[in-house]
Amino acid sequence: MSFEYEGTEIETDANGYLTNQEDWTEEMGAFMASLDNVELTDRHRDVINFLRTEYFDNGQVHPNTRTIMKAMSTAWGEKIKQGDLYALFPSDPSKQGGKLAGLPESRRKGGY
Repeated sequence: MSFEYEGTEIETDANGYLTNQEDWTEEMGAFMASLDNVELTDRHRDVINFLRTEYFDNGQVHPNTRTIMKAMSTAWGEKIKQGDLYALFPSDPSKQGGKLAGLPESRRKGGY
C-alpha cells in the first residue's frame, strides 16, 4: 500500500504503517491523522512525540497504554485515564498513535 504526500508516493504496509520510518515528519503525521479522521491537538502531539522517543531511544519498544497514561499524567500534571487516551486515538492509543508517529506496527497483544 501507499499514499501520496506532497507529490511523493509514501510506502506503507497493508495496515497503513510506514515501511520507512525516516519518511515521517510532523507535517506528514498530521496528514496521516487526517486520513484517520483525527485532528491533531497539542495533546496528540505530546503522545506522538513520547511514542517516537520511547521507540527510538528505548530499543524499539512500543509503549503500552498504561505506560502512555503514566507519562502523559506526568507531562500534563493531571491523572490521565485510559478513556482520555482513547478520546484522542479511538482505534487504540498505542497502535493508532504509533501509526501516526510513523512507527512500525506493534505486534504486542493488548493495549494495557
